[in-house]
Amino acid sequence: MLSWTVTFLVIAVIAAILGFGGIAGVATGVAKVLFVLFLALFAVSLVTRRRA
Repeated sequence: MLSWTVTFLVIAVIAAILGFGGIAGVATGVAKVLFVLFLALFAVSLVTRRRA
């Protein structure tokens, strides 16, 4: 999941450098959502490991 976040972040940076503002904005938004999802899943996995 984290690799997808980094991939979309790199796409956003490259698109921003090349002047594609719309694509950069969408890729940045996707990267933010994936990062938050990754953090939430990480927190859930930490809590479930402590119970087991």
